[in-house]
Amino acid sequence: MPTIAILAQGAMGAGIGRRLAQRGCTVLTSLAGRSEASARRAAEAGMRDATPAELAGADIFLSVLPPAEAQATAEWLAPALAAAPRKAVYADCNAISPRTALLVAGIIAPTGAGFVDGGIIGGPPREDGYTPVLYVSGEEAGRLMPLNDHGLEVRLTPGGVGAASALKMSYAGITKGLVALASAMILAAGRNGAAEGLRAELERSQPQLLAWFGRMVPPMYDKAYRWVGEMEEIADFTGPEAAAIYQAIAGFYATMATDNAGPKEATAALSAFLRKG
Repeated sequence: MPTIAILAQGAMGAGIGRRLAQRGCTVLTSLAGRSEASARRAAEAGMRDATPAELAGADIFLSVLPPAEAQATAEWLAPALAAAPRKAVYADCNAISPRTALLVAGIIAPTGAGFVDGGIIGGPPREDGYTPVLYVSGEEAGRLMPLNDHGLEVRLTPGGVGAASALKMSYAGITKGLVALASAMILAAGRNGAAEGLRAELERSQPQLLAWFGRMVPPMYDKAYRWVGEMEEIADFTGPEAAAIYQAIAGFYATMATDNAGPKEATAALSAFLRKG
């Protein structure tokens, strides 16, 4: 059974850790500087606190963090990876642009550890058997395929480092971009007295879209703060053709995160719109 190191212990990291631990893997993490909530999630998932040296000695290291932490985490672990007598494979599974993935790969390369570019599509693993897909690319990507035998779904993406990140950026740019556009228009319609009419027209001409909004918009409220950095990475990914669009969407999600942490006026308006009918 392989030993897997995972940083950190958010919903996705803990979910992956729980699935691997349930399938018999040893799952390590680091609780240094983490909150009590993170420590609780780690314990409930069967993840064991470990030193950097112990993390670097794992068979596979999975970086599952907010995008802004990807480079700093690689830099933090690099000395331990360099000192490890047996070289792990370091998989960056964060929602980062291909350019950022190459920067992280450059941090890992001098350590001698293998590097895999990864992108997760879907929500955290659930007890009902649901599993997200981890897309991987790069010369070392095959080293993650044994995780398919331990409850995860790993798929190879053709191409080198950056290909899996590009797939993740493209998919998230569509889905999370559409969530932002729908939310912004629903809120604007409500402020201008057109909510009822918009709802009726969506029911008439776009019932599938309306149903999709009902599934996808409410879960956004608690995730909006994390999606800010992801939209900024997508802006970097798209380049000048659409960077301004995704920078604006990042700003929208920052506003939604503030509302969700405070008055919850916007989230209440969205939920009320989506519950009607």
